[in-house]
Amino acid sequence: MSTTTPQKFEFQAEIAQLLDIVTHSIYTEKEIFVRELVSNASDALEKLRHIQLTEKDLFDDQQKLEINITSDDQAKTLTIQDFGIGMTREELVENLGTIAHSGSKAFLKALSEGEQKNTSLIGQFGVGFYSAFMVAKSVKVYSHSRHAAAPGHVWTSTGAGTYEIEETEGLSRGSKIVIELKDECAEFSTESRIKEILERYSAFVSFPINLNGKHINTVQALWLRSKNEIKDEEYNEFYKFQSHAFEDPSLRLHFSADAPLAINALLFVPQENTEKLGFARLEPSVALYCRKVLIDAAPKDLLPEWLRFLKGVVDCEDLPLNLSRESMQDKSLLEKLGKVITKRFLKFLDEEATQRPEAFVKFYAEFGIFLKEGAAMDYTHKDQLVKLLRFESSLTEKTKATSLADYVSRMGADQKEIYYLVGANRATIESGPYLEAFKARNLEVLFCYEPVDEYVMNNVREFDGKKLLAADHGDVKLSDIPKPEGALSEDDTKKLTTWLKETLGERVAEVKASDRLVDSPALAINADKFMSAHMRRMMKAMNKDGADLPQKVNLEINPRSAVMKRLFETHTASPDKAKLVAEQILDNALISAGMLEDATPMVARLYKLLESV
Repeated sequence: MSTTTPQKFEFQAEIAQLLDIVTHSIYTEKEIFVRELVSNASDALEKLRHIQLTEKDLFDDQQKLEINITSDDQAKTLTIQDFGIGMTREELVENLGTIAHSGSKAFLKALSEGEQKNTSLIGQFGVGFYSAFMVAKSVKVYSHSRHAAAPGHVWTSTGAGTYEIEETEGLSRGSKIVIELKDECAEFSTESRIKEILERYSAFVSFPINLNGKHINTVQALWLRSKNEIKDEEYNEFYKFQSHAFEDPSLRLHFSADAPLAINALLFVPQENTEKLGFARLEPSVALYCRKVLIDAAPKDLLPEWLRFLKGVVDCEDLPLNLSRESMQDKSLLEKLGKVITKRFLKFLDEEATQRPEAFVKFYAEFGIFLKEGAAMDYTHKDQLVKLLRFESSLTEKTKATSLADYVSRMGADQKEIYYLVGANRATIESGPYLEAFKARNLEVLFCYEPVDEYVMNNVREFDGKKLLAADHGDVKLSDIPKPEGALSEDDTKKLTTWLKETLGERVAEVKASDRLVDSPALAINADKFMSAHMRRMMKAMNKDGADLPQKVNLEINPRSAVMKRLFETHTASPDKAKLVAEQILDNALISAGMLEDATPMVARLYKLLESV
């Protein structure tokens, strides 16, 4: 019963804009409004359960912590009531009429970036309440806060730009939302339709949900049940509910532990890495519970950054229940918990790689980049992570990968380093000059195709006591092998390298005969030990300082090459032409090394060479 005259308010501009979008329904799946309102009701109950630990004499404290839903297909209404924390008059204005807590600005930004058709957006930004206006002629929110002295209120709006608030009596603690449905949305006033939606989206809500007096969500928290009792379909439905996903997960890990902490965890790996598809950086999605009580839906400090692709639930009995959901105070306990979960997940991946290699290969194709990130930056779990890295190599077939452990098992007794080459793809690496010496000596080389690989290798540095060394690095020292006949003499080779250094001038730091070339005439080695060619390109792309400094390049030549023998003859007989050839040889070597930054002079030179043909 109303006790005051209604007071009229206008929605804040962003809320009005949001309501206009929602009212004209950019969504085809209008049923999500039920999911969102039930989720909000559950959250209100969760907040009250936390408060009950520290506050006494709460208003209407005998009410059960449950959600009651009533459908009326005659009146075309749907009512969703919780007995949770409730709202005061000020909180009704703050939470439902302004941008302060609604997240609508982030929601509108996402819409402007072309995600209009993503039906999970509304829930992601905490604007789920407004989804009711997709189906409603009007919405009434009856609410009484936990404070006994505070009066109850009813909030009313049609979503047309204004809302009213007035005091009312006779309310229970919590909030009751009464939706008068549009004629075309009358289906949402039928019990069968609402039951179907609740079973699809809200089966795992922690509190009882009653629809017209019948208990709907009879399934207990899945992560607390024995693995032997749970069907794959139940796991998949829980994953979809918890992650707002539409596909089944690709991998799952369900485990419990008693020491060093009492843990029940249910973790999922999605089908796709959305970061790889160009979407925004993933946010933490493993919810933290204590005895089924939600502590934090997305704790940022629970797991390391590189595990941000994981979804699921971690329930730890050792967490104090009165911890704030917004601020975890016991950081050391949280870090300890995170380490246990991370090590267990890495053990799980190691088991997948050994026992179910096909499943691991599929996982690695999507999420291997995260393991590389961890191997390079997470020193706590580095050893476990490095064992999981996979690369193609000069001894594997195309698309077949090998581990560092397998590489080491194939090494000869005299080999001290693990060699790798960074390139755009297998064909590029195999057609370059750097692999020749290793093939001639039957030395395996790992092939790295991703830009981040060089950074990873530089940070990992070694494995099983073997140093990781780029095969195109200037420090590579290889054993001698028999050299074919027909090379320039040592004296002629020295004359040629001296002439090349004088001719090429500052473009090269050093020119010498190579002990690593077999067929190619020359190769370029980066002489800057502190900045590789790939690192230089990355810095250039990011406009970092130092990227524009002159390159330091060493040129190595093959005295057995027909090109070099011909150049030796030409450099005295036709110096001008020989100079053009020398510069072209250097540019060819720079191209193979990925170090040629400006091809314009090379094009002009090629035309001059063609004129002399």
